[in-house]
Amino acid sequence: GRQHCRISDQETNGKNSTASSNDFSDPIYKEIAITNGYINRMTRDELRSKLAEFKLETRGVKDVLKKRLKNYYKKQKLMQKEPINGDSYYDYICVVDFEATCEEGNPPEFVHEIIEFPIVLLNTHTLEIEDTFQQYVKPEINPKLSNFCISLTGITQDIVDKADTFPQVLQNVIEWMRQRELGTKYSYSMLTDGSWDMSKFLNIQCRISRIKYPSFAKKWINIRKSYGNFYKVPRNQTKLTIMLEKLGMNYDGRPHSGLDDSKNIARIAIRMLQDGCELRVNERMHAGQLMTVSSSAPLEGAPAPQMPRYRN
Repeated sequence: GRQHCRISDQETNGKNSTASSNDFSDPIYKEIAITNGYINRMTRDELRSKLAEFKLETRGVKDVLKKRLKNYYKKQKLMQKEPINGDSYYDYICVVDFEATCEEGNPPEFVHEIIEFPIVLLNTHTLEIEDTFQQYVKPEINPKLSNFCISLTGITQDIVDKADTFPQVLQNVIEWMRQRELGTKYSYSMLTDGSWDMSKFLNIQCRISRIKYPSFAKKWINIRKSYGNFYKVPRNQTKLTIMLEKLGMNYDGRPHSGLDDSKNIARIAIRMLQDGCELRVNERMHAGQLMTVSSSAPLEGAPAPQMPRYRN
């Protein structure tokens, strides 16, 4: 069940690597292995100097710089062998980071309701944020926000009082996605910072709103898993601020603003794509349960978004 970006296990000696299925005696893979050994012995300054020579990003901790340089060399070598088909990946990634009602300490019986629904639309071809969506949501079970929640998220009581309820906001989200032809003209995937946004917050919210779980959100990229496996770091080093720091970036905006969080997650995704990571769906919901998606599963985009039916 261990997840990883497809390219991450194709390094110097992995017996399980995809490279081995292409016959590891291939001179190209031998060259890559030798180059990787050389890169492993470089100092941080040598790595930065070599990256600068290739006009690549020089920020980040040493392990990140090594990974970036290895993937650059590997990509160059493999392109000589066989041109990469750029049409086989998602056209867009939709980054989502919900904000939800909360109380200090979050008592176990507390029911979280979504109060901010942001989407950041990342174009995987241009590696730029192309568009954003943001709407606040009126909670129904606990309509009055706690002082802790207001302080944490910056979302005030007045904002949620004037907002639409979740089913209407979801309808607006779906219309926004349809206008951008996601799932019809363009392939796309959802991406979150961890499992909770979809498996907990959206799952609970759909039950509260008495609607079925939307099909477009049943599979997603958990960027924490992707980052941990790609850069070979433990899970406790995959929090948003730590990922940014390790990549040599600062947080932009207000922490716990859903839209600002989503933009920062998108910046990490962009850097990972630049570093050679093929971000793939690695989690899904099945019968209300969180499941892992194998890294060897076919790369399929999410379906065209549709408004889910109301529950009986």
